[in-house]
Amino acid sequence: MISCPGIEKNTIRNHYNVTTLFYRLLWGRHIHHGLWSGSESPRVAAQQLTERVVKEAGVKQGDRVLDVGCGMGGSSIHMASLLKCDVTGVTISSFQRRWATMASWTSGTSGRTTFLCDDAEKIELPVESFDVVWSIECTEHLFDKAAFFQRAASWLKPGGRIAICAWLAGDEPLNETGRQLVADVCEGFFCPSLGTTADYKAWMQNAGLSMVSTHDWTDQVSRTWEICRDRVRSTSMHKVARIIDRGQLIFLDRFQTILDAYNTRAMQYGCFIAEKKA
Repeated sequence: MISCPGIEKNTIRNHYNVTTLFYRLLWGRHIHHGLWSGSESPRVAAQQLTERVVKEAGVKQGDRVLDVGCGMGGSSIHMASLLKCDVTGVTISSFQRRWATMASWTSGTSGRTTFLCDDAEKIELPVESFDVVWSIECTEHLFDKAAFFQRAASWLKPGGRIAICAWLAGDEPLNETGRQLVADVCEGFFCPSLGTTADYKAWMQNAGLSMVSTHDWTDQVSRTWEICRDRVRSTSMHKVARIIDRGQLIFLDRFQTILDAYNTRAMQYGCFIAEKKA
């Protein structure tokens, strides 16, 4: 695991309160990578990632799902609409909670979704109350990842599954250049740390979960940052950031950094599916 000292919870909260509109303009309703198999549009690729995780996790009609780090509600709304799941979304951002709630209402799924503004590391939820605990690109922002997985396992019903997509530090040993790339990504994207594939497996197994599958999608997602980098360069995003919150400039400036980290395998993108014993 590579850590980045100095990141604070309030900084992460402020980042998403301020930049959700940037994400929406740059990318779309999903605040996560696209998953490419060909020449799909970014919108289609982002949707494909959600659909692939639904498939890998075995999400079923009517499941109770906890979406940790739900963003603007894209994946929650998809599962509520397509599979009639009862989805509880959690976000640290009050702005995102309002956005997700409104998006669900306009999509006709408000009766099957509930969005909460809370800290995923502190929220209290009933034990054994969810069929699926789902988190796409949120665990990077958690300070105690091992403790989170212990709590997440307690929220799962026996036989339930956890589905995690995460930015990962590359397999050890990384050289100094690789470690610096990861550290620069952590700083720019406000991540207290990035774990490795081995870290995530250990955290889940130590929480009493059995690994079902692990996927390395690095090469299928890295195009995300080529597109975002080019869109930033061709628009006035930097000027807007200077007006709204200059603290977000480092975020916009690190798009090339994360692309370099993926291309050199200093970083990886992984999907993990694990199950709670029935």
